[in-house]
Amino acid sequence: MLTPESERFMKQHILLVNPWIHDFAAYDLWAKPLGLLSIAAILRRNGANITFFDCCAAASVQGGGKLKRKPGGQGHFNKEPIETPSPLRHVRRRYYRYGMTPSDALSFWRKTSSPDLIMVTSMMTYWYGGVRETIDLLRHAFPGTPIVLGGVYATLMPDHARRVSGADRVLPGRAEETLTDLAAEFGTETLSPPRDYAFFADIVYPAFDVMVSRPYVPVMSSRGCPYRCVYCASPYLNDSFCERDPCAVVDEICHWRFTYGVTNIAFYDDALLVHAESRAIPMMEEILHRRLDVAYHCPNGLHAREITPPVARLMKRSGFQTIRLGLETTDEKRQRVTGGKVTNDEIGAAITALRRAGYQQNDIGVYILCGLPGQTVSEVEHAVRLVLREGGRPFLAEYSPIPHTPLWEEALAVSPFDLENEPLYHNNTLVPCGGNEFTAHRLQVLKSMSRGRYISCAV
Repeated sequence: MLTPESERFMKQHILLVNPWIHDFAAYDLWAKPLGLLSIAAILRRNGANITFFDCCAAASVQGGGKLKRKPGGQGHFNKEPIETPSPLRHVRRRYYRYGMTPSDALSFWRKTSSPDLIMVTSMMTYWYGGVRETIDLLRHAFPGTPIVLGGVYATLMPDHARRVSGADRVLPGRAEETLTDLAAEFGTETLSPPRDYAFFADIVYPAFDVMVSRPYVPVMSSRGCPYRCVYCASPYLNDSFCERDPCAVVDEICHWRFTYGVTNIAFYDDALLVHAESRAIPMMEEILHRRLDVAYHCPNGLHAREITPPVARLMKRSGFQTIRLGLETTDEKRQRVTGGKVTNDEIGAAITALRRAGYQQNDIGVYILCGLPGQTVSEVEHAVRLVLREGGRPFLAEYSPIPHTPLWEEALAVSPFDLENEPLYHNNTLVPCGGNEFTAHRLQVLKSMSRGRYISCAV
């Protein structure tokens, strides 16, 4: 039942927007604005009239044809070349806008009733160009409507976002904190979820029903991570590690499967298998009990030391298809100083357990960071060879320096780029902390090695 404050608010029309991506490369690796859609669900529950718009969707495909999707739901974005920003013009690659065309977006917005408030989310710091373009066009389509910016970029670099994004308000922090600030501004406490809830999904499921296409739905069974890896911003973005009841997670999966026909679920957890005995194992057993014909994907990476033979077998039986493990480096000293989340023996044992459970080499992706401050090409080469030898598939991830991480100060010290004042220089395409060690040629050799071509990087 709506309270008097909710009834006051229910006349409000709120437009929620996922902005364009501007980058040299982007791929839809199960990427959806989970936080924004969670806010949308809470707003709607409190009587607001919401409209969701995804600039990264493709209203039309340039040149005709159809965007390719893999069976798991991941696939390419529509893209069109745009002018490369001046700080990045030394990079000899084309720069793109990923998503629909601006004309398609403007056409949709012109048919939309003028909102009372516009909320825009953000992700990578170096994608702020897409945020700024989105806000500029929204300003043109809806002059006078206040625009609020939240999300990862707004949280990691709020001062830069206030100067550059064009938003009227920048609200850093988690979604519930954002809603609390919005509640104060709009004069109603009903926008704030109860503080004892760790997840919006425990109140109401994210509003994925508003999306035209749902090739997959992301789900979280936990938020944050108990590890403190020095290159990762998870501890800053989530100051605690919170876990959901495993049966509640399966209830949500059932909702998407049986109400909307979703057959692919991507887990957004940073630590899905931590405390497996009380969380992941009961969740997978419940999935088996309910006989859910759903495929599960783990793009964020799993902690290898949690993958025992019984866990590996249970993952295979319950439908986990996309396995990604976080290794980052095989240098034992660097493993210790960067967080100590895995050892070489543990990554080998995890791959062996997964292979014996029935996974093939191409099913077991292992993330390896390259371009960390002080890292050498030979260190990365060693990691690639170890993963291939153990029976996994290496995935190279160029290091992107992130503000508020323990490694940030070292990144500032070693990078030739002005990381502090220009987020475009955080772009991993630059390998901004790799110095002369990670040349384009050497990176290409490493990528060839990761595909199983046994050659030397000592060039």
